[in-house]
Amino acid sequence: MADPIGLRQRQLLELLLEHKKGLCIDELAKSLHISRNAVQQHISVLELEGYLQAGVLHKTGGRPVRRYVLTEAGINSFPKQYAWFSQLMLSDLKTEIGAEAFQRYMSKLGESLSQSYLYRFTGKSPDERKLELLKIMDELGFKTHNKVDPGSPEQNTIKAYNCIFHDLAQKHTEICKFDIAFMTALLEKDIELSECMAKGSGACCFNIINK
Repeated sequence: MADPIGLRQRQLLELLLEHKKGLCIDELAKSLHISRNAVQQHISVLELEGYLQAGVLHKTGGRPVRRYVLTEAGINSFPKQYAWFSQLMLSDLKTEIGAEAFQRYMSKLGESLSQSYLYRFTGKSPDERKLELLKIMDELGFKTHNKVDPGSPEQNTIKAYNCIFHDLAQKHTEICKFDIAFMTALLEKDIELSECMAKGSGACCFNIINK
């Protein structure tokens, strides 16, 4: 994916990454070999995007100087290896406890997460519970339709168009047990995964089993 930050702006952020206490406009201009006005323009853009912020004023021998520091968004704009590290951990865990126990562990994680959302389902009808689940899934990044159509052929199907664990699920399909357990606990109905993006489908389809 292309970096949305321009080359000069990326260089500016890299300087601030190396100087956690921040740098002033003059220091940035000197390091980047550009004018103060150019630095100020880049700072305005990056500040507006939330990548950096003005720090406290520092008193020197002359006038007070404002230093700029990275925000959390600025720090997170640099490459991270969360998926790689997660893959390493999951592979080791699966080897350590075995495939069946690994599936049970994924289900347990899904059930554990559901506990923090149960309060949002109190007193709701089945359709209201499904709608609430769709809202939560969208909040988590699954990208669902976020609606309930009574009488529709797909009324008892939840489609997710983004798998938030896609890279991991391709290598560890047991991760789907997490989703199933999470949804089962919140809807209080059995869930069946009929299509899976990790296996090449265009969406993950979860069928709600009405008994």
